[in-house]
Amino acid sequence: MNNFRLLRPADLLLEKGDMDHRAVPIKVGVVGYGHLGRFLVDRIQRDGPGVGLSLAFVWNRNTDKLTDSVPDDQILTDLAEFTDRNADVIVEVCHPHIVKEFGIQFLAHANFLVGSPSALANPQLDQALRLTAKQHGKTLYVPSGALWGGQDIQRMNDSGSLRALSIRMSKHPSCFRLGEGLLSDWSEVEGRRVLFHGSVADLCPIAPNNVNTMAAAAIAASALGFHGVAGEIVSDTALADYHLVEIEVTGLDGFSVKTQRRNPAELGAVTGRATYRSFWSSLLVCKGHGGRVYLC
Repeated sequence: MNNFRLLRPADLLLEKGDMDHRAVPIKVGVVGYGHLGRFLVDRIQRDGPGVGLSLAFVWNRNTDKLTDSVPDDQILTDLAEFTDRNADVIVEVCHPHIVKEFGIQFLAHANFLVGSPSALANPQLDQALRLTAKQHGKTLYVPSGALWGGQDIQRMNDSGSLRALSIRMSKHPSCFRLGEGLLSDWSEVEGRRVLFHGSVADLCPIAPNNVNTMAAAAIAASALGFHGVAGEIVSDTALADYHLVEIEVTGLDGFSVKTQRRNPAELGAVTGRATYRSFWSSLLVCKGHGGRVYLC
């Protein structure tokens, strides 16, 4: 049984309205202080009081990056001591390894927004996180990120009409962070190169920081799962200003939909700018839904 639900814009407005009237703000712990982590911390510091959020702590592997940006009393130097900060929601925006190492502990004490859903390609970890959320009455949130049309994919999945799903992500080679020696020899004049085509389950370990959009799609299309959703990553030196996400959905009786999304991004950026705003919107709904798993 699928226990994911994508939140509609109306739901998001309702959740934000609820937050505006909370007497006690929701305390957020942010794990990771790269570009996305910094963006979220800055937004919480600037806009948090108006939407019912406050900063519980910030952790980064290199704490020097937090100096002069985060107050000393909000810097967590040892992540194992996160329980001392009594966060209501913990947001991971660094690497799937953190989800694997700390995800179960996080969910035993707080709701958890997993910014690296590629970690959930591991079925044992996915099941352990689900069980922990249920046991402790917490919620595991999976942000939709750069996924476009996720609600429609999920509706087709839940109705039994989804037959196939494929996603192609194309970026400038400087925007990829890949394992297995892929793309170590790129040059500015090479143009377009297909780096991988296969299941999202096989792709996630190779490109854990680059395919979280595909992981979110595999979660929405739970009947197909990580092994049943096809993923392709493409290096293209022509894409200097944006990332390109192309999705093809196949349903019953010849039904199909193709979408193409351009996500503005600087050279070398793993995450496009529109994804930052999507994460902020996801964070606004993290107030707990009783031991469930939500794609938001």
